[in-house]
Amino acid sequence: MKSEVCNMVPERQSAHYKPNIWKYDFLQSLTSKYDEEEDYYRSRAEKLKEDVKHLFVEAGEVLAKLELIDTIRKLGLSNLFEDEIREALDTIASMENIIENLCGAEEDLLYVTALYFRLLREYGYEISQDVFSGFMDEKGRFLLSTSTQTKIKGVIELFEASHLGFEGENILVEAKAFSTKTLKCCVPSSTQGSDLITKTVSHALELSAHWRVHWFNVKWHINLYEKNRVMNKNLFELSKLNFNMVQATLQNDLREISRWWRNLGLIENLNFTRDRLVESFMCAVGLVFQPNLSNFRKWLTKVVVFVLVIDDIYDNYGSLEELQDFTNAVDRWDSKGIDEHLPNCMKLCFQALNDTTNQIAYEIQNEKGWNQVLPDLKKVWGDFCKALFVEAKWYNKGYTPTLQEYLSNAWISSSGTVLAVHSFFSIMNEPTKEMAHFLDKNQDLVYYSSIIIRLCNDLGTSAVTNNTLNFFTKNVYSDHFVDLFLFDNIWLIFNSTQAELERGDVASSILCYMREVNVSDEVARNHIKAMISETWSKINGQCFSRSPLLKSFVNVTTNFARVSHSLYQYGDGFGVQDQDIKKTILSLLVEPMSM
Repeated sequence: MKSEVCNMVPERQSAHYKPNIWKYDFLQSLTSKYDEEEDYYRSRAEKLKEDVKHLFVEAGEVLAKLELIDTIRKLGLSNLFEDEIREALDTIASMENIIENLCGAEEDLLYVTALYFRLLREYGYEISQDVFSGFMDEKGRFLLSTSTQTKIKGVIELFEASHLGFEGENILVEAKAFSTKTLKCCVPSSTQGSDLITKTVSHALELSAHWRVHWFNVKWHINLYEKNRVMNKNLFELSKLNFNMVQATLQNDLREISRWWRNLGLIENLNFTRDRLVESFMCAVGLVFQPNLSNFRKWLTKVVVFVLVIDDIYDNYGSLEELQDFTNAVDRWDSKGIDEHLPNCMKLCFQALNDTTNQIAYEIQNEKGWNQVLPDLKKVWGDFCKALFVEAKWYNKGYTPTLQEYLSNAWISSSGTVLAVHSFFSIMNEPTKEMAHFLDKNQDLVYYSSIIIRLCNDLGTSAVTNNTLNFFTKNVYSDHFVDLFLFDNIWLIFNSTQAELERGDVASSILCYMREVNVSDEVARNHIKAMISETWSKINGQCFSRSPLLKSFVNVTTNFARVSHSLYQYGDGFGVQDQDIKKTILSLLVEPMSM
C-alpha cells in the first residue's frame, strides 16, 4: 500500500539554483543623497542643461553637431535634449551633397560618412546604404588602409553603422564583415597607440552598441569620455549627475518592489524556483530607465518574476498531468476550476498570478486610460503556458523537433508576447482604435524580438564547452588541483552547463539544429549566432518603418532583444548570480558615480 502511494507522487527534478544573494534588508538600505537633496541637485542639473543647450549653437559645423549628438546619446542624456537633437538632424537631413562638404581630409571621410549614416538611421530618417558605395571597388569589396588611428576610428564607426542594416542591404553586410575582420586585426597593434582607441575597439567587438542596452552602457561611456582631450566639463558633470539622479529613482523603485515580493510570500512555498527579483527588476530597467516611468518598471518586474516562476514549474516541478491541469486553469483564468489534486505550491502560484495580473490591469486602466486591459493580459499568460506545455510534452516523449518547429513555439515560450502586451498597455498614453488592434496586425516586431530572446537564452543557458569539461575531468583528481574554491567554482560551471538536461530543457535551438542537420555543437552555435544577426536586420526594418506615435513601444520591444544579450552573453544571467550580471547590477543600482 505504501509502495502504491509513493508511486503516485511524481519525481521532482532539481535545477540546483543557488539561494538569492540580494537580501531584503540590503535592498531596503539602498539610499542616495541625490534623492534626499533633490532640490539642490535638480537645480544644478537644470543649470547644466541650459549650458549644454548652448553647445548646439556653438557647434556651427555639421560634423561638430553630429559628434555632439553622438556624445549626448552615449552619455545617457538624449532624453533631456530631444527637441535640440531633432532640430539639428532635421537640418542636416535636408542638406544636399552633404558628404562631399563634411570634411577636408580624405582619411576622415569614412568616419564622417558612417557617423552621419548611423545617427540619421537611428533616428528614423530615410538614408540609403549607397553612401558607402564610394569606399568599395567594382567587385563590391571595401578597399581601405587602416595605418593610422584616424582610419581605425572610421572602421569602428563603419562597424557600428553596419549593425543598423535592413534585410537585403548587401553593402552593409559586406561592411560588417570587412569592419569586423579589420578591427580584430587592429586590436594588437592599437595597444601601442591611444588607449581610448584600444578600449573602444575591444568594446565594440565584444558587442555592437546597437545590440547593447543603452542605459547599461552609459557608465562605461562616461568613464571613457573623462579621458577625452576635448571633454566638455559641463557635459561631463551633467552626465554623472544625471546618472546618479536616475539611480536614486531606481533605488526607490527597487525598495518598493522588494516589499511587494516579500509580502507576497510566494517564494517560501516554491523552493525549487529561482528567487531573482533584482535581476527581474534590472530587465525592466533595461526596457525603460527614465525616472518618470517607475510604474512601468514595477509592473514589468512583476511580470518577469512570474515568467521565471512559471517556467520553473514546467521545467523542474510539475508532472505532465499536473501541468495539463495548470495550463487549463491559466487558459480559462478560473481558480475554482483548478484540480484539487494539484500540489499546493502550484495552486498558490496561480492565485498569486491571478491577483497580481488583476491589480496590474486595474492600475494600467487608471493611469493610462485604457479600457478592458485584463482580457488581453489573461490571453498572453494562457498562450505562454500552452507553449511551455508543448515543450514539456516534447521532453516527456523524448521528442526533438526540427529547428523551425521549435521556433514556431519557442517565440511564445520565450515570454516575448507576455512582455509585449504588458509593455504596450503600460507605455502607450493615447488609447485609439488603431492602437487597440496594433498587436494583432503587427506581430512581426514582437516575433523577431522574441526570437532573439529565445536564441540568446539557448546560447547562454547551454554554454557547455568541451574545453571546460575536459579541464574538469583532467584536473579534478590531479595533485595540483588543491584549491577548494576553484574546485567549487569549476563544479558550479560543470553543474550549470548540465542544467538544460537536468531541467528537461532538452529541446533548445542548438540541439534541434544539431540533430536535424547532423552537425557539431560548434557548427550549431555558429548557425544560431548567424540567425541572431539576420533577425536583427529584420528588427531594424520593423523599427525604422513605424509611425512616430508608436515610437515608445517600438523602443521598448527592441530593448527585449538587447536585454537578452546582456543577460545571456556570458552564461545564464538568471540562473547563476555570481558572475557578470552581478557586476552590472552593482554598477547600475548600487554604486553612484563620484562627482
